[in-house]
Amino acid sequence: MSEQISETRQSTPEHLYLDLLKKVLTRMLFPEEKRVVRPRKGIKRPLYKPVKSLLESRGMELVRRVPFDRNARENGMDWPAEAETMIGLKRLDNLEFCVADVVRRGVPGDVIETGVWRGGAAIFVRAALEAYGDTEKIVWAADSFQGLPKPDPSRTADVADALWTVPQLAVSLDQVKANFERYGFLDDRVRFLPGWFHETLPSAPIEKLSILRLDGDLYDSTMVALDALYPKVSPGGYVIVDDYDAVQGCHQAVEEFRARHGIEDPLQRVDWTCVFWRKGDR
Repeated sequence: MSEQISETRQSTPEHLYLDLLKKVLTRMLFPEEKRVVRPRKGIKRPLYKPVKSLLESRGMELVRRVPFDRNARENGMDWPAEAETMIGLKRLDNLEFCVADVVRRGVPGDVIETGVWRGGAAIFVRAALEAYGDTEKIVWAADSFQGLPKPDPSRTADVADALWTVPQLAVSLDQVKANFERYGFLDDRVRFLPGWFHETLPSAPIEKLSILRLDGDLYDSTMVALDALYPKVSPGGYVIVDDYDAVQGCHQAVEEFRARHGIEDPLQRVDWTCVFWRKGDR
C-alpha cells in the first residue's frame, strides 16, 4: 500500500493542493482542543438538559477540553469536533491513489460513498477528480443524514456497539451541503441519496462505478450496499471498506459477500481498520 500511495506523493500542483486539503478537512493544520458535550441517547443525566438550555439562552455551549492527538487523527482513530471527516490522512491518501488510478487508466463509472458523515471524504473525492482532470464522473453521497439505524436484534455485535445512540453521527443533509459549498464543490457533479440504504441504493440511478467506498459501519448497511452496488463496479475499479476491522458487523458482511460471490481479489490494507481491493475482470 505504501508503494502505491507513494506514486501520488510528488511535488506537483495537484498533489500539493490535495495534500493541503487533506490537512484542512481533518483539521491537522488547525488542531481542535475543545469538544461539545453530548451524552448518548437514552443515558439519563438530570443536570445536562437544564445546564445546556441555560447556556444556549446566553449564546454558549457546554464543552470539555480534549488534548489533540496527531497520531489518532492521522490514522482516523478519533471523532473530531469540527473536521469534515474522521477517516484520517492515510485513508485520504488511499482515496487519492484510487481516484488518480481510475482516471489515469480510464476506468468507467462514478464514485460513491455510502455513509458520508459530514461529507469530508466525498468533498475530497470531488476535489481529486478536479485536480486530476476528470470532467465526467459524478460523486454520489449516500446517507440517512439522521444517524445510524437501530440494528435488527439478531445482529448482536451491532446491537452491542450501539452506534445508533451516538448523536455525533447524525449530520443533516443541509449541513453536509453547506460543507460542500464551503469548499466550492456543491455543483451538478455531486448527487445526494438521502434515506436508509435499503430504500435508496437498490434503485439509485447509477449505471457504473469506478470506486465504491463503504462506510456504513453495520452488517446490514454494508451488505445492502454491496448487494446493490458491487455489480455496478467496473472491472479495474476499487472497493474500499472503511470499518473492516473496527466494526465486527461490517467485517462479517464483507467476508460473507466475498465468499458467496467467489471474490478472490486480494484485500490490501490502508491502516488499522480500512482495507480495499481492485475488482478483477471476471
